[in-house]
Amino acid sequence: MENNHVFFHSIHQLSRHLTKHLNEALEPFGLFSSQWSVLYVLKEKGKLTQTELCDYLAVEAPPMTRTIQRLARHGYIERHSGEDRRKKYIQLSKKAEVEFANWEKAVLTAQQGVIERVPEASQKQLQLLVTVWLKHI
Repeated sequence: MENNHVFFHSIHQLSRHLTKHLNEALEPFGLFSSQWSVLYVLKEKGKLTQTELCDYLAVEAPPMTRTIQRLARHGYIERHSGEDRRKKYIQLSKKAEVEFANWEKAVLTAQQGVIERVPEASQKQLQLLVTVWLKHI
């Protein structure tokens, strides 16, 4: 592909627009997309270390630390020591478990508003391409 910079710029712009829609959906809850990502992963995978979260979400440690601190201040996560006291595990708090359904509903509504404008065949193609790309990165 001759114009890789145009291709990658387009992907970046798509990501920015999707993040903007997600932030707008989460605004009434005082959350941002970066926080939602952490909350979602913890809901799906259970307790994880900060390193595991960073690796899974491809986020560097300093911004992840800030995100975790904000979520802890809101009472949405809890930190616990593992068997090896040097390892600290992060998990959703009871408060977050209660609120999660409301956040998820807002996110799903925002996602549906975006995806309904794209033909189903294109959605399937994009999902396949994204899966392939993620395996190779």
